[in-house]
Amino acid sequence: MRIIHRLESQGAFLFRWRSFLPLLLIPLSVPALFEAAHIESIIGEDIDDLLSLCCLVFSFSGLVLRAATVGFVLSGTSGRNTSEQRANVLNTTGLYSIVRNPLYLGNFIVIFGLVMAIKVWWFAIIFVLMYWLYIERIIAVEEAYLSTKFGKEYDEWVRATPCFVPRFRYWKRPAEKFSFRTVLRREYNGVLVLVLAYLILDVLTDTIASDESVAEWAGRDYLWLGIAAVGVVIFLSLRTLKRQTRLLHVEGR
Repeated sequence: MRIIHRLESQGAFLFRWRSFLPLLLIPLSVPALFEAAHIESIIGEDIDDLLSLCCLVFSFSGLVLRAATVGFVLSGTSGRNTSEQRANVLNTTGLYSIVRNPLYLGNFIVIFGLVMAIKVWWFAIIFVLMYWLYIERIIAVEEAYLSTKFGKEYDEWVRATPCFVPRFRYWKRPAEKFSFRTVLRREYNGVLVLVLAYLILDVLTDTIASDESVAEWAGRDYLWLGIAAVGVVIFLSLRTLKRQTRLLHVEGR
């Protein structure tokens, strides 16, 4: 089998299960958490919380990038579908004019922020390598599909647009208007997952690696509980609006 065909075959499998692949980092995170607890004991709790908050802001910038992408695209593109490739039109303006995979770039920023919050250098390197290997294969199968469907139009866009590192001088104004309601309908899950991930990270570091009781943790780190509570309220509110009303529905989006 030619290498490109092998990449596409692996990419098709990874595309289908891409939502669950970050879970592979969990076994590797166990020793990293113990090292993170040791680092916290050296730098102090206040500095550790400040660094974690900075990482949280960095992760949220990835969600903002996703929102800035999703808010401008039409229905049938840039989705979360995993069962099959789908693209009704080819997005080439807005963020897609400076980078071909803005959503995958946003995902990388979100997860890398969380990885940095652990503050273990070797764990960060492992994540970058793993993400590179798996996203390269997913992109390979997507590119094969898009090249077949859109032909010359796609090939010309590929030649002019970088794959993963934005080239801002190529910016083209979005062809569609921004839809905030579309962002709320399609991206509310990400907020909940992100804040819960940071909450769980802090709980595990303090209660397991640092041998602290849950009561002690809750009484000291109520900030993370508050952030998580806000995330849950946002999630439940938007989920209800999406499922029980058409308030977030936008025709063609």
